[in-house]
Amino acid sequence: MKAGDKVPLRAQAPVMLTRMGFGGAPLGNLYRAVSEENAQAALRAAHDGGVRYFDTAPLYGLGLSEERFGRAFAGFGEDVALSTKIGRWLEDCAPGEVTPASFVDVPQRRYVFDYTYDGVMRSHEDSLKRLGVEAVDILLVHDVDVFTHGSREASEEKIRELFDGGGYRALTELKDAGRIKAIGAGVNEWQVCERLLDEGAFDCFLLAGRYTLLEQEALDSFLPRCERDDIGIILGGPYNSGILATGAVEGAKYNYNAAPPDILERVRRIEEICTAHGVRLIEAALQFVLHHPAVRTVIPGAVSAEEVNANIALLAREIPTGLWADLKSAGLLRADAPISEHQP
Repeated sequence: MKAGDKVPLRAQAPVMLTRMGFGGAPLGNLYRAVSEENAQAALRAAHDGGVRYFDTAPLYGLGLSEERFGRAFAGFGEDVALSTKIGRWLEDCAPGEVTPASFVDVPQRRYVFDYTYDGVMRSHEDSLKRLGVEAVDILLVHDVDVFTHGSREASEEKIRELFDGGGYRALTELKDAGRIKAIGAGVNEWQVCERLLDEGAFDCFLLAGRYTLLEQEALDSFLPRCERDDIGIILGGPYNSGILATGAVEGAKYNYNAAPPDILERVRRIEEICTAHGVRLIEAALQFVLHHPAVRTVIPGAVSAEEVNANIALLAREIPTGLWADLKSAGLLRADAPISEHQP
């Protein structure tokens, strides 16, 4: 499997993705500052390695990631698919008013949640300016989930704002006018994706985690629905925030927090089987997600050219099919999890 292998987002959406994309959150200085030199080197390495799908958002570094993408895209040509997100627009502010977030050394800005018609249009236009492009391919509704807003009631309030306040109408108008090619949502929970599908038509979902070597509950209903309706999944967070890359080491992160004992033990068992097959845990974690026919691309983050090249090499590694069978036999992988590569 190669990073630059092309697949369609879906039959009805004229967007081509590569099997590996580039996730832009780390270049917004997520948890640590990344130099401009390293950021640009990472983006160039991705492009040189065949990656042609890039995802970002206003949230990532309060516009910093989009601005860095824009500087890189000036030299990339037109053979690139790009997604960004709506749901927050940014405004300049005093130093003490910068929106608290997990991003460091960011511009003096704060974000305002806004899923209304005007909010979507404002966010979209502002993103185009930061990116320095005339259009993006995919526009994603960002963070209408419980993870972000704290409760199902608060999540539902944002969903109602999206549909009753005109945000969804803005997205469909932009698509119908040819200003974007596809609409979707970028969220941390598969359940909210099903909720959105009950209200409107979406081409794709960017799912952060929720289908990994550690989590396959999305196989219950959501992923079969996506497969049936030809809805593309962009899979972020294949390492569950780190533990599937680092292994069960001290301080390992699972879904943005310290990994609990049961997860540490499960990862140890998975890694033992990987080792028996001569496979690194991180290789298995990255490739596993792409075996599901609904998953079109995986977008691991990177902050340097070295990390990008390492990710590309991980995807090219041949993994024996016996590994997946042994994980299933040990009860560490669901019996119904697809374990052979699909080309949508």
